Amino acid sequence: MIDTRALKRFLTLYLPVLLIVIFAIGPYIWIFISSVTMEKELYRPDFRFFPEHPTTDNYIRLFSKLNFADNMIDSLVVALLTALAGLFLTVPASYSFSRFNFRGRKILLMQFLVINMFPIMLLIIPLFVMMKVLGLMDTYAALIIAYSTFTIPFSTWMLTSFFNAIPVDLDKAAQIDGCSRIGAMLRVVLPVAMPGVFSTGIYIFITAWNEYLYAAILTNSDVRTIPIALQNMIGEYQIEWGLLTAGGVLSALPVIILFFFIQKQLISGMTAGAVKG
Repeated sequence: MIDTRALKRFLTLYLPVLLIVIFAIGPYIWIFISSVTMEKELYRPDFRFFPEHPTTDNYIRLFSKLNFADNMIDSLVVALLTALAGLFLTVPASYSFSRFNFRGRKILLMQFLVINMFPIMLLIIPLFVMMKVLGLMDTYAALIIAYSTFTIPFSTWMLTSFFNAIPVDLDKAAQIDGCSRIGAMLRVVLPVAMPGVFSTGIYIFITAWNEYLYAAILTNSDVRTIPIALQNMIGEYQIEWGLLTAGGVLSALPVIILFFFIQKQLISGMTAGAVKG
């Protein structure tokens, strides 16, 4: 006899979750399978889910012929420095918005949120002219400054909610014990808010890692991030699908590793800002 309760639970809970998981990870699995498939097998008329002769030739050609390692280093340097610079400015700014009441506080916070409602392409021409005048074209600094224009405002607004979730009594207790305002922030409040800081840093890192538009306009040959390198694999008459999928796998790998090591801090950070007091 069929257990109707178990069947209902399977149809309403487990099956939808399974379909969502398959829908989410299916493209990544397909990209990985394509990356270990020989180029000629990708165009065969009969469909095969798994390659007949798996190979790492696409990955070897990616590093030997296209210098993909340099592209990964460029992306890593830009994303890491952008995250560090963003946190260096965002943490004290967010703490100030959370702990001090000053004229124009709400207006500034609202402006930080409104900025993200506009497409980032509006800043392309001003940033291009500015980098040209300053001689920063095709440098790491150009991308770091450009990415900061749209990551820092939203990060400040997001991290402020994390600081708001921390009771002000912690600051007062630290000051009673002899800490200055800065000392209370660094020694007491910041360690408690570290999950939120991790979440903000991950947001900035991933945004800078995946960004394409600014990298295409502000860099050329000296600095070439992964999105630009992948775009160059798409020719006018031919697409190197093997190299493209192999590059896609490697571009997603650092982010996956990052999430694997700090997933607990990220989850707690994402939920901390939703509770106040």
